[in-house]
Amino acid sequence: MIVLTRRITESEAITGTVTLDVDSRIKSRLRVTLDDGREAGLMLERGHLLRGGELLADADGQQVIRVFAAPEAVSTVRCADPHLLARAAYHLGNRHVPLQIEPGLLRFQHDHVLDDMLRGLGLEVVAEQAPFEPEAGAYQSAAHSHSHGHDHPFVRLPAHS
Repeated sequence: MIVLTRRITESEAITGTVTLDVDSRIKSRLRVTLDDGREAGLMLERGHLLRGGELLADADGQQVIRVFAAPEAVSTVRCADPHLLARAAYHLGNRHVPLQIEPGLLRFQHDHVLDDMLRGLGLEVVAEQAPFEPEAGAYQSAAHSHSHGHDHPFVRLPAHS
């Protein structure tokens, strides 16, 4: 079994990929099946969410695996009105909902109660399958940098039903 022990920033030779949902990308200790069927274990530094596109390597750098964020059940709100989108983010944040925030877009793990709340604010909510890359929590201290030029401190997601 391949044991992935460290994050790296670049490599000329990617030897495999692994596609994981956000709940798996939170864990620093995890047994996974690579996309080509090989078994691997994550034994990573604690306190960091794996992001889609990150590279992981074994101790000697012989195996380099690219992480992909798996599509999963999410609710997506697209809105051109920044005030309305800010109100939605406020109400979701007030409920401690892990939230992906992009220009004109909010995304969270699908929850029909939250969907209804946002519809009540006048927003259109779409339930879909998409990769979920939540923002980091404001009070988290550990951070990592990677290729798209900004940091993502640790984020812990509550279990959703």
